[in-house]
Amino acid sequence: MVSLPPPAPMLAELRPMLLCERRTIPRGLGWHFEIKYDGYRLLATTGGAHQLKSRNGANATTWFPELVESLATLLAGYIMDSEVCVLDDIGKSDFERLHKRARRKGWYRGADAVAYCVFDLLVGKKKDLRGQPIERRKAALQKLLGGLPPGMLYVADVDDGEWLYRHALALGLEGVVGKRAGSVYRSGERSRDWVKVKRPGAVPLDRFKRSLG
Repeated sequence: MVSLPPPAPMLAELRPMLLCERRTIPRGLGWHFEIKYDGYRLLATTGGAHQLKSRNGANATTWFPELVESLATLLAGYIMDSEVCVLDDIGKSDFERLHKRARRKGWYRGADAVAYCVFDLLVGKKKDLRGQPIERRKAALQKLLGGLPPGMLYVADVDDGEWLYRHALALGLEGVVGKRAGSVYRSGERSRDWVKVKRPGAVPLDRFKRSLG
């Protein structure tokens, strides 16, 4: 008797994988590195039943209607992980402008446009991808996004973390994220397979007093 794979998790069941913080870039082979964007973590479904959910589980679907329009253009049956940001002219994320926009929990005249900076794929074609290595998830994500709908940014990775961190320092970015090659996605867990190295002074002390759910 052939056993069927378990059904893919629904958005309501999923929580983002969390990062461990460290002061130095991991050395040696076996790591992928990405720019760390400074925004709000959101999970999203695609297609007609598109929905956005914050890191703490709040329904954020109505907060960013321009992203909802872009999600509707993608194939249905996928769930992505991302950081929603406000980007300046050189692509640097501006948390203060994002916070001003996000606390209104909807679009308003004069609102800053946001970008959905997508870096992982949890569910693909209604299949649970979390147990697959990060390289396969990223490849499937890049294929899904194709020509990049408006407001979406695919977060690419490089192998040279030191090089990327130097550029993060020079441009005043928040920092760099390192992800261990072959790592799986551990929903709701803080894992040493994902680490963040922040630029000194990147996050003000009052940042954690502000939360939108």
